Amino acid sequence: MREEDLVLGDGRTLHFYDMPPPGEQQLAVFWHHGTPNIGRPPEPLFALAAELGIRWIGYDRPSYGGSSERTGRDVASAAFDVERIADRLGIGRFAVMGHSGGAPHALACAALLPERVVAAVSIAGLAPPDAEGLDWFKGMGEYGAAALRAAAQGRAAREYHDTLGLEFDRAMFTSEDWEALAGPWSWFDSVVRPAVAKGPAGAIDDDVAYVTPWDFDCTRIACPVLFVHGMQDRVVPAAHSEWLAQHCRWAELWQRPDDGHLSVMNYAASSLVWLRGQLRAD
Repeated sequence: MREEDLVLGDGRTLHFYDMPPPGEQQLAVFWHHGTPNIGRPPEPLFALAAELGIRWIGYDRPSYGGSSERTGRDVASAAFDVERIADRLGIGRFAVMGHSGGAPHALACAALLPERVVAAVSIAGLAPPDAEGLDWFKGMGEYGAAALRAAAQGRAAREYHDTLGLEFDRAMFTSEDWEALAGPWSWFDSVVRPAVAKGPAGAIDDDVAYVTPWDFDCTRIACPVLFVHGMQDRVVPAAHSEWLAQHCRWAELWQRPDDGHLSVMNYAASSLVWLRGQLRAD
């Protein structure tokens, strides 16, 4: 995997990751990371990606890793950044995949880059904060909900919330989640540690973006979208993916009855196979 910096016209830097597979038949997949992570694509899927001819591309969202801050960024701004990276790499069409907080950013690309995004996967992702008929906070653990409620009051309130020194609530993850973290998805530690080492700015910006208008309409996504969600998720309730699947035109919903927010990543491999299939169908 190679890492590069892209300097944009506004002076910002985007740090991105590029891992082409062997051979010529490729499907480029942009990985959208969760909160707080850096953008290195998921190592547990590297072997399968090589078999499928998938070219992994990821990037650190603004204020994470090697990417500059972007004041006032929203979810929709991910589409601009991804398009700039794709242009730099000479990639015309591609797919997108996001987990947790990365999922809304993947959907932004699908909605705002209809001529370039062939398919999208959203794993354990949030619905828009103005989703009609959805009780947005219902089912969230209090630890995560408190941060998002603070973010809904503005960035200053979210920054203040971060100074309270609240103890991490281990109960927000299920026993299946902890088993996944002790197994192949121990990879998460390698992307969380460098993200939090840089400070809270990236996570704060993410939270504010999630609870303010996304500036795109999910119902206008024209490409196929797969939603994958664990029914025991205590971080992002499964009702969020249910709402999204009901409102996206070409949606498929995989609900995993025994999985939580992290253990649902055990189905990321199947999701990658699904993505490859969409390219063949296209």
